[in-house]
Amino acid sequence: MKKNIILILAFLLVSFLFNLNYAQEIKRPKLVVGIVVDQMRFDYLYKYYPFYGNGGFKRLMNEGSNFTFAHFNYEATKTAPGHASIYTGTVPFFHGIIGNDWYDKQSKQSVNAVVDPNYKSVGSSDGEGECSPKKLLATTITDQIKLAFGGKSKVISVSYKNRGAVLPGGHMPDGVYWYNNNNGDFVTSSYYMKQLPQWVVDFNERKLADKYIETGWQLALPKEKYAISEPDETKNEEDVFSEGKTSFPHTFKNVKAEDKYSLVSTIPSGNDLVYEMAKAALINENLGKDEITDFLAVSFSSTDYVGHAYGTDAYETQDVYVRLDKTLSDFLTTLDKTLGKGNYLLFLTADHAGLETPSFLRENKIPAGELGNKNFTNLVSDFVAKTFGSDKLIENFSNKQIYFDRAEIKKRGVDIHQLQQKTADFIRDSFPLVATIYTRDNLEGKAATREPVNPILNNYSLAIAGDIFYTLRSGNLPTFREQGTTHGTEFAYDTHVPLLFFGWNVPKQTVNTPVYIVDIAPTIADLIKITEPSASIGIPLIKGN
Repeated sequence: MKKNIILILAFLLVSFLFNLNYAQEIKRPKLVVGIVVDQMRFDYLYKYYPFYGNGGFKRLMNEGSNFTFAHFNYEATKTAPGHASIYTGTVPFFHGIIGNDWYDKQSKQSVNAVVDPNYKSVGSSDGEGECSPKKLLATTITDQIKLAFGGKSKVISVSYKNRGAVLPGGHMPDGVYWYNNNNGDFVTSSYYMKQLPQWVVDFNERKLADKYIETGWQLALPKEKYAISEPDETKNEEDVFSEGKTSFPHTFKNVKAEDKYSLVSTIPSGNDLVYEMAKAALINENLGKDEITDFLAVSFSSTDYVGHAYGTDAYETQDVYVRLDKTLSDFLTTLDKTLGKGNYLLFLTADHAGLETPSFLRENKIPAGELGNKNFTNLVSDFVAKTFGSDKLIENFSNKQIYFDRAEIKKRGVDIHQLQQKTADFIRDSFPLVATIYTRDNLEGKAATREPVNPILNNYSLAIAGDIFYTLRSGNLPTFREQGTTHGTEFAYDTHVPLLFFGWNVPKQTVNTPVYIVDIAPTIADLIKITEPSASIGIPLIKGN
């Protein structure tokens, strides 16, 4: 009898120790927070470092893991592909989001990455909510969290832009919300729900956009602190607010009533609005309040609108980052108070960077030019028509691609392979600003890679892409931009972005070995011990416990 009792006690002890060890092995953060800053260049972390406080960017950089050589690994560095790649851990070749918009060969018209007329707006009577993630062909890290925990995790995604909210949210989130440029409210789609939660209704009733419009935009720092930027008044900037000037302060006094809500995008308060919405989601959805890991995705877009309008060296650009730093500081403080320090896992990155202000480059004798889209399309079209006897063989020019009309090719008995190669040869001989040219024949049979061995191949899902692909030499654009800047190439000014991990199980370190944006999702998956997204090609960057 005594022997049996000893055996039972031994069994119970072993069982207890096993369960204790197992429980320790599967400890996870209460919440994962993904932050994407639209059009943030890596160097903004250091360029504006002296003007940041201690609680925002500096805290993430100095207390977390700072990967200083993180790049995108494909060519079309734009918002939709960027968000999709960050959250799927793969490239457009696999996830299918090859641009913000692209030509659809089936419908023979341009389609948007997330706009979907099969669904209706929820929270408005207009079409602002007609969106879905249906064109996203791979799972996201947010999907994987839902799958890993039997749907019990909560996933909420918030952004100013629809694509900045829809793509991070994945296919099965609990809530995805974005800004309605028509009225200043946040909306969603019938893909996700039939009506807005009461907390979103209450948030919209606060009419924060109206308050921000009334306040306008003043500098956050004394004017002498902006000496590192271009003069406040230059011809390199857009007069966004119809003021007859581009210098501070900026007000909405001259803006047409129907345009005021949309121009909230181009002041720092657009970021504040998104943050307030994210904070409301954190509290009202009780994120991180149980043993199941939740996910909050937040995308700040005003930085992109400011960059496009004012460029990379403007007072406005410096100011929007100084103000975003304060917003991040408040965000981290809120997370600390709500969940406790070390109980959440956070990453911050960008969906793309941006070219130094083109007109500024040109003024300073740095190569910056344009292909001339109209001239290019006219000359290529004329060549194809004269060489192959039909002016209907080219169906579309878009996103530095040429689409041929397969029906017309068959009708005319044209050899598609000769058509591709001779057109490519003509482009090479006629346009010295073209850096690389690929035909569909060059890319068929090859697969995308984690390293940017071929940024064009990584960028295009051939099922929906064109027949000829070309890139331009660094610093050059399809059409020159006289004010502000843009993005969308495979060069470092567009691909080099911040990558910061912070919080739960993240070591304090600075790493300058090359890493890629596709490594974010598998890093999160590895840290919280779940399967990475379905088409992921990235690798974990942080050694887990």
